[in-house]
Amino acid sequence: MKNHCTLELLPFLALASLFIKISSSASHHPVLTGPSMAYIGSRVAFRCILSGSPPPITYQLFKDNSFLVDTNIDLQGGRSASFLRKTSVTSDGLYHCKATAGGSTGVSNSIRLSVVTPASQTSVTSDPFPPVVYEGSRLILSCDARKGSHLSYTWFFNRKEVTSSYSNLFHLNGNQLVVERVIPQHAGNYSCIAWSMVQTIKRFSSSSEVQVIVKVYVSKPKIHFSVFKEGGRYHGNLTCWSSKGSPPGNISLIVDDQEMGSVTATKSLSARFKVDLIPGFNRSEARCQVRTEVQKLLSEAVNLEVVPVGGPLKVDVQYLYSAEFKLAATVLSCRISRGTFPLISWIQNNSVLLAETQEESHLQSTLPDYILTDNKQNLVLTKLGPEKSGFYQCRARNSYDDVGTWVESTAELVQFTEVCLTTTEIIAISFCCFLLLVLLVSTVCVFKMLDNMRARSTVSKLNSDDCSLHEVTSWSEGKMNDTTFSDCDAPNQVYNKYY
Repeated sequence: MKNHCTLELLPFLALASLFIKISSSASHHPVLTGPSMAYIGSRVAFRCILSGSPPPITYQLFKDNSFLVDTNIDLQGGRSASFLRKTSVTSDGLYHCKATAGGSTGVSNSIRLSVVTPASQTSVTSDPFPPVVYEGSRLILSCDARKGSHLSYTWFFNRKEVTSSYSNLFHLNGNQLVVERVIPQHAGNYSCIAWSMVQTIKRFSSSSEVQVIVKVYVSKPKIHFSVFKEGGRYHGNLTCWSSKGSPPGNISLIVDDQEMGSVTATKSLSARFKVDLIPGFNRSEARCQVRTEVQKLLSEAVNLEVVPVGGPLKVDVQYLYSAEFKLAATVLSCRISRGTFPLISWIQNNSVLLAETQEESHLQSTLPDYILTDNKQNLVLTKLGPEKSGFYQCRARNSYDDVGTWVESTAELVQFTEVCLTTTEIIAISFCCFLLLVLLVSTVCVFKMLDNMRARSTVSKLNSDDCSLHEVTSWSEGKMNDTTFSDCDAPNQVYNKYY
């Protein structure tokens, strides 16, 4: 019975022995504490402690499992061992400690120490370099620090921090600021800060500003042609320009496929050229050409032919009425038979009218008596009254010849008799017109109905008889004709012939 009880207690004794062994083993595992990051050159402290073991306790600090860093002995017990180290590039690694007491040794947990090198000598580089790009191209700006580890980056555009609000313009990728498709709004000054942080200590290095230039593609050039007289000779003044584009660019004048001159535009894409002309004889064509490092564009052709003013002139008159059927304005147009550069003037009752342009009229608080539009070719009378009635005529001469003779039109009589219809009169006239239209349509329908009834009556009479001889009387060209049919098809023949 006693042996039987002993056998039953053996499992419990084994479990208790195992528990005591595990507890004893756990008590021989030291705990290591220390930093995970530290700036290079700074001092760091690792502390290792083994609780519940009698002194003396020997502590050893190891790096990367095998390299012994330092040794410390606790003679009193219950105290931690401190390991003070000044960090260097080689201090980066995995640390643990061993504690030996009473003939047994325990191994602590591991701590990885990252040695942080602060950023220095930071600069902005670009791709392409130099940072001069055309719209639509790709631009990559990089924030590069000559020294530094564990770095973060902050970008500035025109001295404002690039945040999420700029997501439609930029894309941040590590130390890069990426622009997939450059637009003119990307032009400006860029800088960056490379920085790192250990605990609450932040160290940074700022770059200098880099200017990004965005070039705009040149639009199709335009050309303008005018004529002037200098001394006794005539010249053509040709102006070439592009309304859109980034200088510099080369602008040249091409006449009949030959280059007549060129200039390099550095501030704006525009240039002027002078050519000799003989009015009435030139038959040349001119174009402008703009060349940049990536483009070559031609303008539309302009004819350099100069036709002198001549031939008869005519004045056309048009009366404009308001919604209330009141006369609102009168437009007089001067029709010129020929002339490339005419200078037009207007005459009222043998008195020359003063020039009045559309732009000048906007500067006045009230409407002027008249307005000149389309290079004075149209005379618009806005204030109407008996005093404006009279004879109007236009005259023209060559604008490039101050001493040229005038060609005058015949005088056109313009009278202002105001016609104003009331609403009742307008309704009455409209109703009468509608009534006449209804009567006309009704009359046509009645006559058409009578003709159809007469035709049906004749056919019905023919069909009522047998296939014998029938005599049908008809009228043709004002005479009465008798026709005799001898078959059953007579009614159809009569109907088809006379109706």
